[in-house]
Amino acid sequence: MPLYEHVFLARQDLAQAQVDALAETATNIITENGGKVVKTETWGLRTLAYRVSKNRKAHYVLLEIDAPAPAIAEMERQTALNEDIIRYMTIRVDAHEAGPSAMMRRNERDRERGRDRDRGDRGDRGGDRGDRGPRPERSGFDRDAA
Repeated sequence: MPLYEHVFLARQDLAQAQVDALAETATNIITENGGKVVKTETWGLRTLAYRVSKNRKAHYVLLEIDAPAPAIAEMERQTALNEDIIRYMTIRVDAHEAGPSAMMRRNERDRERGRDRDRGDRGDRGGDRGDRGPRPERSGFDRDAA
């Protein structure tokens, strides 16, 4: 069976339980039509690059799917009818990624950077830069002339 990746963006005012229910609904549609969802990742509430249907943020969810084309068509049809989902995209892939997706790896890397910043680790920037010294005199500027 062909492999697909399906990402959908849910409205920002939904609770996480409602977003999980949307992912479960998509999973049920796929399984009822002879496919299976290999992996489900919730990327969380993220800021959008531009407003979409009056939303500045959205809940991102990724589904890695192994299913026939009619199952994907039915899932997309029902996704398009759902007003809680503001955008979706399904692409066919040659193989699913092993381990976490690039977005999940990025989130882990950002969390590690945040921990380093909290500890005060400033890398190779060194310590205090010291005093800058007196300001140089400006030539050609006379305050009393005006």
